[in-house]
Amino acid sequence: MNFVLDASVALSWCFEGEGGEYVIGILEALRSSEAVAASHWPLEVTNGLLTAERRGRIEPARAAAFSRLLRSLPIVVDPVDRRRAFESTHPLARKHSLTTYDAAYLDLALRLGVPLATVDSPLGAAAKAEGVEVFRAR
Repeated sequence: MNFVLDASVALSWCFEGEGGEYVIGILEALRSSEAVAASHWPLEVTNGLLTAERRGRIEPARAAAFSRLLRSLPIVVDPVDRRRAFESTHPLARKHSLTTYDAAYLDLALRLGVPLATVDSPLGAAAKAEGVEVFRAR
């Protein structure tokens, strides 16, 4: 795995103008690398798409096409480990005032020793505080 990918980046790919060159660079990096995501990533992304549909930001057909794109990318979903959720993710969330969902991405990056790709400012700040590099596309 070259980096951990969070849902904020993936959803930014769907909506023009969100995330700018940073998120486009991450998408382009997947041409020659592989990302890993926390076990809840598919649910978080699909919930974001469903919310966007309900708010009229995206048509269901476009959401379906975007879902197909995501499934074609080299993104590995880390298997769930409930013990880790209680023993490391929850304390990280508490320490950095994150949701446990966001802390799961940080926990994964710490465990694998790889950078974290995110556009979530509190998550990026927590990563830096924990010594985790925030992914930069080259």
